Amino acid sequence: MDQKVQDIIDRAIYGTPEIKPEERQLFLTTILERIHIALTKRQVIHKGMYSEALQIMKTKSNLHLYVNSNLNYGNYSNYIQEANKIGIRFTIVTPQKQTPFGLVLATESQAINGNDIFVKDDLFERDMEESATNF
Repeated sequence: MDQKVQDIIDRAIYGTPEIKPEERQLFLTTILERIHIALTKRQVIHKGMYSEALQIMKTKSNLHLYVNSNLNYGNYSNYIQEANKIGIRFTIVTPQKQTPFGLVLATESQAINGNDIFVKDDLFERDMEESATNF
């Protein structure tokens, strides 16, 4: 059978193959090369907003906010409200697998290859240690 025909049949049966599925599960349906900042669940729950995330929201364009649905709305509502003010779209994601991340701010469709996407404070370290024991 011709490879092109086989590809069409496979897509009809199994759907379109997903690029980097493990990465998408970890980062709330987006991929690493698009991420400006990723905050852990503890960082999102922490009172207030991270200034790094707020700065990115105000200065970058073509953004999309992904939020982990396993958190209570009150924990991330300030980020949603700020995104709405600025006109940033958001998606509340129900992760299929365990992830330490509670919020990801990324471009919608283009690679940016950000150097350091994490705010490495005590809360980050605790979430990373805990997630390492759970995986």
